[in-house]
Amino acid sequence: MSYDEPLRLPAAAIPDGCRDWTAGPAAAWSASLAPRWTLPAVRRSVAAAATTFALCVGAWAVMLGGLWPLVAAGFAVYTLWVLARPELVWAGAPALLVALAVEAPSLPWAVTFAGALVVVVSWTAVAVRLRARGTQLERALEAAGDGTARVPDEDAPVRRGRFLRPLGLVVLAVSVLTGATAGLWGTAEDRGGSRVVACYLAGLAVTALASAWLGRHRAVALRREPAPVLRVLVRDDARGTTEVYAADDTAAARPLFTVDLTSYDGDTEAADDPGAADGGAGAADTHGDDERDDQRDKERAEFERILDTINDDVPGPVREAVLYGAPFDGAEVVLVSADEDPDQPPLTEWSAGPVCPLSPGAGLRRITRQKAREARDRQLERQARELGAGRPAVPVRRWSAGWLDWLAAALLVQWGGWICGAWFTEWAMSPWELALAAAIGLYGAVRVPLKLAWRITADSSGLWLTGLRAPRHVPWDDIRSVRRESYELKLRWRDDDWAVAAPRWAWFERRRGLTHPYDALAAELTVMRDDPGLRPTGESSGAERGRPLWPLALALAVLWVGLLAVLS
Repeated sequence: MSYDEPLRLPAAAIPDGCRDWTAGPAAAWSASLAPRWTLPAVRRSVAAAATTFALCVGAWAVMLGGLWPLVAAGFAVYTLWVLARPELVWAGAPALLVALAVEAPSLPWAVTFAGALVVVVSWTAVAVRLRARGTQLERALEAAGDGTARVPDEDAPVRRGRFLRPLGLVVLAVSVLTGATAGLWGTAEDRGGSRVVACYLAGLAVTALASAWLGRHRAVALRREPAPVLRVLVRDDARGTTEVYAADDTAAARPLFTVDLTSYDGDTEAADDPGAADGGAGAADTHGDDERDDQRDKERAEFERILDTINDDVPGPVREAVLYGAPFDGAEVVLVSADEDPDQPPLTEWSAGPVCPLSPGAGLRRITRQKAREARDRQLERQARELGAGRPAVPVRRWSAGWLDWLAAALLVQWGGWICGAWFTEWAMSPWELALAAAIGLYGAVRVPLKLAWRITADSSGLWLTGLRAPRHVPWDDIRSVRRESYELKLRWRDDDWAVAAPRWAWFERRRGLTHPYDALAAELTVMRDDPGLRPTGESSGAERGRPLWPLALALAVLWVGLLAVLS
């Protein structure tokens, strides 16, 4: 669907005194963002990789001797805080410096100096980043002026922190268990590594609990008094993340920031609350049940509509919106925006994550990547459509694992062998080492067959996907999207999804003009979903749909357990 202009927000949904956040004030706000060397916008995958690397280096230093496990794990957690949770650095940096001072007599001076230098430099970067937040807040308040309003649904339950808080408690319990059983490992190196993991898990638990508290605290503060309001434009990207634009950027040329949002329906929880109504019987109860059923049907239909929108594999239309709350790096906001369906009321959404500002260059690069991906997908789908139209009708089509999938399986096996070879260097393994080795092997026994022998079979009724127990059937009308996401080929349908992963090197593909097999397959399945005339015409047989993969997984598991029994 194409739109010539932004979808309009009803005038009744715009508070009195609400100003447009136009390109001029928005550019001044963007100019106040923290410089790039402070790492203000690191991807989650990069932060996770950097933290894991720091943990591995710390564990290696502990096992070689001379470094306290708490210091090693502390550096890994501190890396995560610098990249993703800078508010906690004010407590983490002094604690690390004190720990390094205590450990200094037992460490080479170069190690102590390098560690202290890293802490001081990163602490300075975080200070600059947090100071920039204050400037962003001032610029946003200047743009809003005197325009303030109470946020919609201010009496609704605060949902921020509901997931991270129990998660943090569970991780904390696991860390205590890991630390308590550290003495059961066979060697001093393994015991040291176990203590590092225990301290690291404790740090992750603290991170989750602190993030839950910060998110909830900011969400509650947003409801406490009238919030600044600004008129903006918004758009949902292909992955469901909301991009916010200046009010006069109707072409959506440069997003100011991104934020993950969630909607709240007060009627939903009231309908599901058995204590919401406490009277009446007979016909009254029946009438209430009918109303609740109708409400659930409406909610289910709305949920299906939203999923269809998200899984269109293209960004949504540009919509007018009112932004409640002054945006800055890490802020909580509320957005009231025009719904994509003109018959629906405005959509009220609360931030489910912090505001992530985009510098002008980063915003332009984001849009350029989106347009390039859209153009590539359109070209692949056009080629698949032309190829399908020129191909004679066939009863059944099949696709199966190729050499990239075999390479992925080989890399998985190599990774498992490296882990086991690095940890279990002695013939006599303790029960804990044996259990861990068995778990790693059983995981590989399940994953390797899926990588080596996956198959997709298309017939007139839909798709058949291989699985451990039996092939799964997905009707054509239930398919929401088929696309390549990072390293995965992901197929989504109404109730579930299915994915396989293989290596990918985007730079090499662009340089050589190559197309990843997953991209070609996703385009072909997409045109079949959209055009019934290009689908196969027959019904597939049991042999064509593929066999269950559990016999191969069972054989690999038995082989691994037998090998462990011989080695132990």
